Amino acid sequence: MVTQSAAIADQFSLRLTFILFVSVVVVTLFTALLTAPQRDEISEFYLGNRDMSPLRNGLAMCGDYVSAATLLGSTGLVALNGYDGLLYLGGTMVAWMMVLLMVAEPLRNSGKFTLGDTLALRLPQGQRSVRLALALCTLAVCLLYLVAQLVGSIALLTQFIGDPSPTTRAMCVVVIGSMVVVYAAIGGMPGATFIQVVKAVMLVAGVAITAVMVLQHFSWNVDKLLSTAADNSALGDRFLEPGLRYGGTTTNKLDFFSLQLAIVLGLAALPHIMMRLLAPRSTRVLRGSVVWAVGLVAFVCLMAGVLGLGATAIVGRENIAEVDPRGDAAILLLAHKLGGAVLEALLSSLAFITLLAVAAGLTLAAASSLAHDLYSEVIRKGKAKQTEELGVARLAAVVIGVMGMLLALLSWGTSTATLAFLAFAIAASAILPAIVYGLFWRGFTACGALLSLYGGLLCSVLLVVFSPIISSQPNSVYPDADFAWFPLQNPGIVSIPAGFLLGWLGSVAGGRGQDATSTDAFKEFEVRALVGTDQR
Repeated sequence: MVTQSAAIADQFSLRLTFILFVSVVVVTLFTALLTAPQRDEISEFYLGNRDMSPLRNGLAMCGDYVSAATLLGSTGLVALNGYDGLLYLGGTMVAWMMVLLMVAEPLRNSGKFTLGDTLALRLPQGQRSVRLALALCTLAVCLLYLVAQLVGSIALLTQFIGDPSPTTRAMCVVVIGSMVVVYAAIGGMPGATFIQVVKAVMLVAGVAITAVMVLQHFSWNVDKLLSTAADNSALGDRFLEPGLRYGGTTTNKLDFFSLQLAIVLGLAALPHIMMRLLAPRSTRVLRGSVVWAVGLVAFVCLMAGVLGLGATAIVGRENIAEVDPRGDAAILLLAHKLGGAVLEALLSSLAFITLLAVAAGLTLAAASSLAHDLYSEVIRKGKAKQTEELGVARLAAVVIGVMGMLLALLSWGTSTATLAFLAFAIAASAILPAIVYGLFWRGFTACGALLSLYGGLLCSVLLVVFSPIISSQPNSVYPDADFAWFPLQNPGIVSIPAGFLLGWLGSVAGGRGQDATSTDAFKEFEVRALVGTDQR
């Protein structure tokens, strides 16, 4: 009888989740079509409405960043690993400070539509080769992060129907992927911005309400929450002490440091975040937008910590691990305990909207880079018409969406958090050195940019291929194989310094290019980065 009641509750939760998800998708899709660019102007497609308030821009930035990996993976990380999971959330909040203090304003002032425009203005003599390299790195990062979102949709589906069949997995990925393509290809930046704002408001409200329910369950006594979480973790006080996941061996400690390094530095180079920084019309609006984004992301991370501890205290660490060893189901199990099928359905639909919105932003960023940097500036050498470039951007969105779907089906079983962390590592290793050197170093050359971009990308990918993520462990992609000579799961601690070193070596060995043309170009770039321009 109990089993039958549980089955009925699961069916009700699944149906309610489906109804809520479809309702939100229909409303946002219809509105995105209404707000889509009405003119064949690439500036409107790439940047959208540049007159938005700092709050709306901040909500859009928060929506772009907070992915399914943050909502599901971070909560599960806290639920299974306690103190070490909270440390991870701390790194996520710190990452935005680097964007605010170092990258945001000079990038917005010097950029136009993409990161390629910034480096082209800085390195005019080698701009085509640099644009090509940057477009490939952008495609790699966005595809990896996009796959993480689509794999997350399958992981959500398994919470209701168990391990889905290959046909069901394919249908889920194709449906979500097709929606992503429609948002990106038709809605452009205006459509993507609308869904990001809606998603961010729903996300902040959803995690806040659930966290309040958790605290209310423990009479607003945080000490009681912590002690109950420790008791129900089957680990006692060790659950609230450092070292549960990233302690013990030197390798584990290095892995944690590598992960945090990739998160803190990688955020400042994620293409869809950087594209959002280019949209505000003035630096005053940009500063306010990033401050709002910092506060909203910090709030969501704080609430995720409360939800993770609440899941352990109310559901139990062993019960969570039994349902999902990765911990992605922690927040849904907690919702079921607190509010039954209704709250579980609400958070499930919120998770689906979250991954849908982030995937749309990633697809748009990759399509914009391919259309603007690769097609318009490299292949057509700046002679493409606006309508032509806009058509290529929409076609590129379709191609990227299809590639993401295929890779998601091949990556079934891989942790969403792992895929997201790898995207951060590649962004920090390949794209960030080129941005930092380009913005702040007079001696940076096109040769240095190419070495940092291609070298950082190649180093990251090779280290991942020969890491425990791919082979040698039970949860690896190929558990029966063993060719993992690199001991860490995240390559950031090696690949990030390598990217910066290669950028420096390429600039020094290739000649600093201190001729009149190069010097004048840097002087013009420096003035624009400091003062800014609104001529876009």
